[in-house]
Amino acid sequence: MPEQSQTVSELIQASFDSLTRAERQLANSLLENYPVSGLSSITAVADNAKVSTPTVARMVQKLGFKGFPEFQARLRDELEETISNPISKHDRWFEDAPDTHIINRFAEAVSQNLRQTLGQLDMKDFDTACALLSDEERTVHVVGGRITRALADYFFTHMQVVRPNVTLIASNSNAWPHYVLNMKAGDVLVMFDIRRYEHDIMALAEMARGLGVEVILFTDQWGSPAAKFATSKFNIRIEAPSAWDSSVVILFLVEAMISAVQTQTWDDTRDRMNQLEDLFNQTRLFRKFI
Repeated sequence: MPEQSQTVSELIQASFDSLTRAERQLANSLLENYPVSGLSSITAVADNAKVSTPTVARMVQKLGFKGFPEFQARLRDELEETISNPISKHDRWFEDAPDTHIINRFAEAVSQNLRQTLGQLDMKDFDTACALLSDEERTVHVVGGRITRALADYFFTHMQVVRPNVTLIASNSNAWPHYVLNMKAGDVLVMFDIRRYEHDIMALAEMARGLGVEVILFTDQWGSPAAKFATSKFNIRIEAPSAWDSSVVILFLVEAMISAVQTQTWDDTRDRMNQLEDLFNQTRLFRKFI
């Protein structure tokens, strides 16, 4: 069986170029409604992808599984992970916790998250997202969920300095249709959605994509259902020895993206920063020691 550190989705994507035409058709079918699409019988999975049952059996073995039952067992484990509530997460970590200080355990988990995320990061996707965000002809809209809205706010605050035409979408999803009303084809929607994925995030992504908006999604290793509407998606490792998931690596990638966009737009960004500093001086927002 493949290492637990990789999801089935990551295994499929890493092996995609080596698959046959029929296997690629199956892979696309599995990824379309992942991981639920792989939890039916082997016959149903084959029929849904319009391939033969032997094609399914061959592909799961190419991915490193002994057979279809082992493949499905991994998918069920992943599905259980994505719907875990904070209490069950805590209990799982606590039972297997080594006898070391929490600081050390947390540091090791975060370091591992960073290594695995960077190891699987598609630099072309990153560059594509930065190019979209650097294009000042496009309005940028930013939204997060119950927990991730703090990341959305952080991203917005910095991007608002870097370039004009950036909007932070309110956390109250009842107001989201009003924001969609102002979106147009070519705009960019930056979304944050990690496990216990939110229905409203999915609905917003679908509405925006229907208008021709480019969607940039920050999600976890399992992947938000909103990924099917994303132009660029970033699967980031989030597990930590806690009842909550870790946002450290998401923030790392966010800050790297802010830096890249700032560099690409530096002449305009520098002018905006100078203007902002003048405004700060006028309002006496910051304390001066000299």
